[in-house]
Amino acid sequence: MTVRSLKTGNSTSLAVGNTSVAKPEAPTIGTATVVSATVATVTYTAAPLGAAVTTFTATSNPSSITGTGTSPITVSGLLASTSYTFTVKATNSNGDSAASSASNSITTPAPPPIDVTYLVLAGGGSGGLAGGGGAGGYRTNFGGTVLEVTKGVNHTLTVGAGGAGVSGGYGNPGSDSVFSTYITSAGGGRGGGESTNASFLGAGGSGGGGAAYATSGTSAGPGGIGNTPSTSPSQGNNGGNGVGDSGGQKYGGGGGGGAGSTGTAGSSENIAGGGGSGSASSITGTSVTRAGGGGGGAYTLGSSGTAGTGGSGGGGNGGRNGLTATSGDGNTGGGGGGGGSTSAGNLQGASGSGGSGVIIIRYLTADGTITIGAGLTGSTATDGSHKVTTITAGTGNVSWA
Repeated sequence: MTVRSLKTGNSTSLAVGNTSVAKPEAPTIGTATVVSATVATVTYTAAPLGAAVTTFTATSNPSSITGTGTSPITVSGLLASTSYTFTVKATNSNGDSAASSASNSITTPAPPPIDVTYLVLAGGGSGGLAGGGGAGGYRTNFGGTVLEVTKGVNHTLTVGAGGAGVSGGYGNPGSDSVFSTYITSAGGGRGGGESTNASFLGAGGSGGGGAAYATSGTSAGPGGIGNTPSTSPSQGNNGGNGVGDSGGQKYGGGGGGGAGSTGTAGSSENIAGGGGSGSASSITGTSVTRAGGGGGGAYTLGSSGTAGTGGSGGGGNGGRNGLTATSGDGNTGGGGGGGGSTSAGNLQGASGSGGSGVIIIRYLTADGTITIGAGLTGSTATDGSHKVTTITAGTGNVSWA
């Protein structure tokens, strides 16, 4: 008996009734088309002869990103602003066909920007002996024009630390907070210390309060200049002047500037000035006041003096005889309180440290999903149709997809 046979598309001769071991023939490539910044479609034509096919797969070059289905195949997960070609292969239970020739080249577009509002608040300056520390620079567009931020790329954020407190002398400035290439807020100015240097300026986002240590007669120490470096609109206010008598027997430190107002000056040799007020924002959905200046410290022989009160929004209180200065509140950028005497005749009352800064970013939930990278401490909450991401510490990247 003659055994009939058939030829497969791969020229394999099989007896009738046997199971095919043939692989499919390669498809003919069609056209690749851009759909969005991350999606493309690829058309193909199946081979007219050969073994049956169960799956068609399109593969990108570069990155080997795949999609399956009937023509046109959708390939998702591409990178924005990237050029790609594609090949298509057929598969059955026996294996894969050869790949088709490459498609035409396409370039995915840049993704649409994400519209954000922000509050970028730097670290507050510490108090000195006896000027209060200035609040960290306060920059926001909440309630104004949105900022268009590029999606699909990393944006480096840094939350500024507060300046460390001191035991006598000048304070330490706060550190800057940075939102990528868009916004930098200047650290708060340091509080003034005992000095005969009338040119001392504790400049910063808000200026530090002044202190005086005059050699003869009553003298005022200058407060620091706020909004340094200059931005528009302003990111802070000046510190108040300090006042002291000859030989430094008495002093009243100036209050550090705040985001909302200037620090007040020492009003007499042992009465210190208060810290400037902070500014309120509802960027998180609830009104919160931040960036208050530190109160000045007071010193006089045989008397406790009157210490300056920290400004609303996290400013630390100044010190005086029997009362230790306090630090600015964390994540408010508050200035630290100026150091005062801790006992009669002691000029080394410790000042308060500045409060750390914060970065808050608000955006529509429908516009994208944020990823907070390593090195940053933060969280994301929902406020109606918006997401609010609050970064409280560190340096690292965020991105939106």
